Amino acid sequence: MKIINNISEMQNWRNDSAKIAFVPTMGGLHQGHLSLIDLAKKNADKVVVSIFVNPTQFAQHEDFGTYPRTMDADLAALELSPTDLVFIPNTHDIYPDNAVFNQDEFAQDKALFEILCGKSRPHFFYGVLQVVRRLFAIIHPDVAVFGQKDYQQLHIIKHFTSGTEIIGAPIVREDNGLAMSTRNQYLNADEYKIASKLHKILKQIERGELDLQSATEQLQRYFKLDYLELLDANTLKKITDNTSKIAILSAVYLNKVRLIDNIIF
Repeated sequence: MKIINNISEMQNWRNDSAKIAFVPTMGGLHQGHLSLIDLAKKNADKVVVSIFVNPTQFAQHEDFGTYPRTMDADLAALELSPTDLVFIPNTHDIYPDNAVFNQDEFAQDKALFEILCGKSRPHFFYGVLQVVRRLFAIIHPDVAVFGQKDYQQLHIIKHFTSGTEIIGAPIVREDNGLAMSTRNQYLNADEYKIASKLHKILKQIERGELDLQSATEQLQRYFKLDYLELLDANTLKKITDNTSKIAILSAVYLNKVRLIDNIIF
């Protein structure tokens, strides 16, 4: 496994005919990330994984400064995975001259950035799209793999990037059903048990055991609710007679920890 820290070396390495799959991460790797890498390897000759905590997707009051940075453990885990190359850029390489993302390009699609997670984190998806486009421009991957847990993010990346095939990977869960996330490290033992209620309640909606109002009341017993929505999974708009797939999407706060989850059926 090769480790590269600068753009020129990354681009020199890329100059061959191999099919490249890319998995962007912010580190703090867990089994969910490793499942993305396994899927990437099934779809390409070589796998590139990036580790970069992206400042543009954090608001000032969020956890950029305390976000788990576990580089030694991350590299050890990647050594045991089918990763061929790890790209670890610095902020100046990704954002030369403090480049600012032009949001005007998305004026007609603004609503997609403002629903669901975009309501409470209006900066977030612009920051994600900025770093993904920048990394794509450096690495030129044929395929990129993103987790379904961040379903709105996956939807936006599919719609607003080009030249790279985007593959969505299934959610990997803890034994108690909690969707794996780097921020799960913030949960104490009691909170970890409570956090599993989120997926269980979403499953009850899927099975028809709870309607949206009843599920909302259940969630509010354990969490501060950010949102709970049933939407068309292909458009993230209201369900219509033409809807073929439904998305149950939710975000909640458990004390200071924000949890998101979804079920697509």
